[in-house]
Amino acid sequence: MKTLKLVAAALAACALAAGPAHAQKVLKYAHFQPAKDDQPKHVAALAFKEHVEKATNGSIKVEIFPAGQFGKDQPTMEALRLGTLEMAVAHDGAIATIYKPIGVLGIPFLYDSHEHAWRVYDSPWRESMSSDMVKKTGVRMLAVADNGVRHFTNSLRPIKSPADMKGMKIRIQPSPVFKTLVESLGASASAIPWAELPTALQQKVVDGQENGVTNILAASLYQYQKYAILDGHVWSIHAYLMNDRFYNGLTPAEKKAVDEGVQKAVAIHRKMTSDQDKNAKPILEKVGMEVYVPTEAQVAEFRKLSQPPVREWADKEIGKEYVDSLFKAIDATRK
Repeated sequence: MKTLKLVAAALAACALAAGPAHAQKVLKYAHFQPAKDDQPKHVAALAFKEHVEKATNGSIKVEIFPAGQFGKDQPTMEALRLGTLEMAVAHDGAIATIYKPIGVLGIPFLYDSHEHAWRVYDSPWRESMSSDMVKKTGVRMLAVADNGVRHFTNSLRPIKSPADMKGMKIRIQPSPVFKTLVESLGASASAIPWAELPTALQQKVVDGQENGVTNILAASLYQYQKYAILDGHVWSIHAYLMNDRFYNGLTPAEKKAVDEGVQKAVAIHRKMTSDQDKNAKPILEKVGMEVYVPTEAQVAEFRKLSQPPVREWADKEIGKEYVDSLFKAIDATRK
């Protein structure tokens, strides 16, 4: 009996030293859109949370931090890189603060359609960029969804051609590729963080900005912008990002749950955003904006002025290998 008690005591001591056999992992998930059911990022985040927590039987607890609660672009990305934040869904401007090559996606007029863009983002090109990002930053790009097709808006006058933009002050996200784009069209560019944009428009710090319909609605930018042109100059992205140490610390079953959760989230995210993009004119008119749809010839004029200088800038400042690999993927996925 004494021997059995000693064995039991030893086993109990070992169990206490080892700690809980299945300690719950907390996955903090940040994004920049409001916690509303008309916001693709948030609806997608809720779907991710539901799937992952159910599929892992609660071994991963997902905590969602919407509306930039982890700070502006760079602080959020630095938290993700350092591992104080496990996951974020971020736009290319934010990502560029830690990984410059993502700027190639700011080259204007790349794709023929939403479906064409998605084929590129689901191709080996995205996997290759993710591998490069992990090596350089410790952040893994799990998937890419839409941040909306970007259009110009302003408070001064209708834009029907690049000539109408001459002298305008246009807000851009903090990414130098967008500076080149805007200046190639005759306007001046001001880099302003997303959280400060509504105030900048209200106070006339800038005349206009460029964003997709989702973001125009999310921040109620239409309150300060009268005119919109649906030129669709950039197919902007939201990338699903995870700290690589955290990802590699998951069990195979947990990784599977996370990967599946991301795919569910991306499907929701893409559909909600593209539905808004495809109905941009009536949506923006309903909130009081005057919307112009350019002809193919007018879009070609914007492309002719903006794509060559932006591509040249990207070749020089980001790296020709990154630019060439993107255009190769674009050509390979074109139908």
